[in-house]
Amino acid sequence: MTEISRKLAKVVTVSDGVIHGTREDKSGDALSARLEADGWEIVDRRQIEDGVESVRDTLIALADGFNGLIVTTGGTGFGPRDLTPEGTSAALEREADGMAEAMRLTNPNGLGRLSRARAGTRGQAVIINTPGSTKGTVETLEAVLDVLPHAVDLVGGGRPH
Repeated sequence: MTEISRKLAKVVTVSDGVIHGTREDKSGDALSARLEADGWEIVDRRQIEDGVESVRDTLIALADGFNGLIVTTGGTGFGPRDLTPEGTSAALEREADGMAEAMRLTNPNGLGRLSRARAGTRGQAVIINTPGSTKGTVETLEAVLDVLPHAVDLVGGGRPH
């Protein structure tokens, strides 16, 4: 397996509550800390409101010219404003169903079954959705963390051995 020389990541918290100051961005903090513990460099971190257009437009902008990982936290459930998967689908050029399925399986007897998260690529970026809970975002990230450097390398033009 080839590896990228630098593991670059961007983190997006999707939450009306965080935007309006009624919630702390605990899942964004936990996600960033877990990525950094695995050697990823966080090169951009944003907080955006829930909604299809906000997610789509942010992911398209973040992926432009970027060879790395983009991870969202929040908006993957059944709430009326949980539209991160729809916005992500609108931004993705290719779906990576295996990664999304692996992330859902981290909690097969619990709330993981309610996840509608997406994963895939746009340009040279790998994009994955994680839930908005602190525990859920870390658990689902860890389900695919070992394959992400290779996925980023491949989408950036690297070749498998």
